[in-house]
Amino acid sequence: MSADTAAASLAALAADRVDHRFKGLPPDAHGLTVGELAARRRNLFTDGFTTPVLALSAERLEHNLGLMETYAARHGLAFAPHGKTSMAPQLFRRQIEHGAWGITLAVPHQVRVARRFGIDRIFLANELVDAAALRWIAAELAADPGFRFVCYVDSVRGVELMDAALAGGVRPVDVVVELAAGEGARTGVRTEAECAAVADAVAATGTLRLVGVAGYEGEVPDADPERVRAWLRRLTALAVAFDGAGRFKGLDEVVVSAGGSAWFDAVADVFGELPELSVPVVKLLRSGAYVSHDDGHYRRLTPFTRVPDEGALHPAFRLWAQVVSRPCAEQAFANAGKRDAAHDLDLPVAQVVRRDGVERPAKGVEVTGLSDQHAWLRTGPEADLEVGDWIGLGLSHPCTSFDKWQLIPLVEADGTVVDYVRTFF
Repeated sequence: MSADTAAASLAALAADRVDHRFKGLPPDAHGLTVGELAARRRNLFTDGFTTPVLALSAERLEHNLGLMETYAARHGLAFAPHGKTSMAPQLFRRQIEHGAWGITLAVPHQVRVARRFGIDRIFLANELVDAAALRWIAAELAADPGFRFVCYVDSVRGVELMDAALAGGVRPVDVVVELAAGEGARTGVRTEAECAAVADAVAATGTLRLVGVAGYEGEVPDADPERVRAWLRRLTALAVAFDGAGRFKGLDEVVVSAGGSAWFDAVADVFGELPELSVPVVKLLRSGAYVSHDDGHYRRLTPFTRVPDEGALHPAFRLWAQVVSRPCAEQAFANAGKRDAAHDLDLPVAQVVRRDGVERPAKGVEVTGLSDQHAWLRTGPEADLEVGDWIGLGLSHPCTSFDKWQLIPLVEADGTVVDYVRTFF
């Protein structure tokens, strides 16, 4: 896809009309284009936005993008952040502009979204045996010589299905053998001998090309630094063994890939130990949650808590809700619930309260549960909370925060909304 076509696709997002599809936006913005609304630079708190409304910090987003760009460069890593986190082409483009090699995705629909918006390098961190999807990818590869696509394989049967679906294709599909993180882990080949059998099956086709090895260290059972590094060394040893057996002969480069958002420090360390192979190696990191970070799960698990000298990610999401009921001194209810807030890993965290334009810490306020459209708040003696107050909630798990909002205001620290991020789930 040409750069002009990709730019036109992104520009078309600003031409979409604001209407009932988009939660939290000012009712009087109905009928404006997204671009027109952004140009008005309305204030999130005083210019008609309705609660609940999810806000993405412009400053924190930029900080996170820059920090991971610097981290990857410092450690000699290529970076293909997992796009399933946001499914936001505007953020994909920002990530590419901040040095990303490409975008990682998980399912064919996500690949179609990325291609629509001009992503030329896609790493599919999943097995793909759907014949219709494979034929579509083959057509994309045939139509665009600049398109690079890589996906997992983890079984001989999967290779057979892919080969059958891709018969007659113009270009082979690049694949990496996925090494499982251990017994009971998710997908992936369990033993090195089975990895070799899968690689042999790939070599016997004319439709697939083996270009490396990959896996996901987040699935290591009872993960700790020692176990994660031990598995990562199995992965790099597999790459060395494949190279020694001549499996990468004729390639321009080999892909060795791992890296979720919890153990990328271990990935950087072990990939740094990888010896030279017969061809250059793309050491591909795939961490995706960094783009917004969070106030729960990843805030606890991010490697930057273990290696603070590397910097720190900043939680960029805040869900604003309004107190709608205060039935007693110990309880209140806000108008944001499961439809609005991620809740699969941790409940939201009450952070700040706004009243009459003044923001203060949400002392004595705790989210104890979520209904479909309500947050249950426990309020202690020090809680100063009234019906009508706005309450800012920190969220855990960005992957299930983005997918509840189709259009997310990008907000500067003073509340000015400078843009809107569109998602495609």
